[in-house]
Amino acid sequence: MSNSGEIPNITPKIEGSDKTAKRLEGAAVAEAIYKNLALEISLLPVVPKVVFILVGEDPASQTYVRAKEKKCGELGFQGETIRLAAETSQDELLKLIQKLNKDAGVHGILVQLPLPHSIDRITILNAIAAEKDVDGLHPENMGRVCRGDARFKPCTPAGVIEILKHYQIPMKGKSAVVIGRSDIVGKPAALLLLAEDATVTLAHSKTPDLKGVASRADILVVAMGKPRFINRDYVKPGATVIDVGIHRVDGKIVGDVDFESVAAVAGAVTPVPGGVGKMTIAMLMQNVVKAARLQVQTTR
Repeated sequence: MSNSGEIPNITPKIEGSDKTAKRLEGAAVAEAIYKNLALEISLLPVVPKVVFILVGEDPASQTYVRAKEKKCGELGFQGETIRLAAETSQDELLKLIQKLNKDAGVHGILVQLPLPHSIDRITILNAIAAEKDVDGLHPENMGRVCRGDARFKPCTPAGVIEILKHYQIPMKGKSAVVIGRSDIVGKPAALLLLAEDATVTLAHSKTPDLKGVASRADILVVAMGKPRFINRDYVKPGATVIDVGIHRVDGKIVGDVDFESVAAVAGAVTPVPGGVGKMTIAMLMQNVVKAARLQVQTTR
């Protein structure tokens, strides 16, 4: 999707700096996706339904699930949350997933991470039927991303690509560095950038001269889990910086990027909040609608 628009400039409050950076807002991209989804949903012969499974009382997870449920309602399809106690056993969770896998009225299943330490994340993600895995984390779906014929793309990395497309940031032939190698963000983000013909480096905590590697990137995607770690010294002048991190520091929501420092040298940068976070839910909703459409086609 390439719904382009004028990108607002921001002036970082850095003494002695007269530079500006383009602010890549996720809300505008998400709204464009929701408009397309509304039309697609109206044409479906079924009402899409996704089930969220929340194990335990993690406050952040509860907030995320409520936001996902709310967006389902706004789009006109069903979002149901099954809340389980933290003491729920792995076998009990697997039985629930197996039941939902067999339920033709359920088109998508999402187990909210993180899970309690007593439950193995990989075992649970592998148990979700690949055609209902709207988080895009089942090994079959991850493998298809690697092969270049994705059914469902992991939501946050897919949101990164949509932001770049929306604001017409060139990827073909560009040097892209992803900092962070998680299965949820870093690895799939690198694969999706590669699919857009970027030349990709996947960096991480063991990368020698991380600052030097990052500062050569035309596109820098930061998903390292360290608040405000990346400053202007890590950024090539004019580069596009995508901040995937989200942290609460001294009562404020911040990312992995020191925004004001980086905005003084970057060509474009995503804010936190208001950047990639807006896209994660949008891409999830897109996956749910696609899952419903594919399952309807299969049963015809």
